[in-house]
Amino acid sequence: MFYYLDGTVAEIAPYLAVIDCGGVGYACKTTNYTLSRLKKGQRGKLYTYLNVGDGIFELYGFATQNELSSFKLLIGVSGVGPKAALAILSTGSPEALAMAIVTGDEKALTAAPGIGKKIAQRIILELKDKMTKESAATGLDFSGGGAVMQNPFTSKATEAAQALTVLGYTSAEVSAALKGVDVENLPLEEIIRQSLKKMVK
Repeated sequence: MFYYLDGTVAEIAPYLAVIDCGGVGYACKTTNYTLSRLKKGQRGKLYTYLNVGDGIFELYGFATQNELSSFKLLIGVSGVGPKAALAILSTGSPEALAMAIVTGDEKALTAAPGIGKKIAQRIILELKDKMTKESAATGLDFSGGGAVMQNPFTSKATEAAQALTVLGYTSAEVSAALKGVDVENLPLEEIIRQSLKKMVK
């Protein structure tokens, strides 16, 4: 129904931003990361997700498409609702989330308020499983070609590729994004961050 909102930031509150578009104020539930990118009275653009259910009509907004994609991934996990997804995304970036899933870092997820160990384990398990199935379906090869290192002992390139797959990118997009990135010397999160920047240009 809504793809994005582009207007004046009318109000900012905890986990909430109101965007005025042509005199209509749209209240969007959002993350700390997105709120940090907005200033009251200035122009703001949010990519949106409309949550409609039994007596529920809620609009969620995010500063980047990567954050929106991460939100959709999280609410697709059984037992993870929009509130929990916002809490997780408020404690870290989309690339940090992807890295936590790929490396099985439960602590990165339980740092979010209301996220216990069992939910963190479920998120990692389900999204890793989703990643594995999508990799098999697309024939994504993590072992060679493009910018992925030919050395089988270089795991950072493989983990970066897997993390980008978790965020929903295709094998062709991942391969193109990793080209030119110094996968041998950069930290894993920086590899993911630089690759994401190239894909959203």
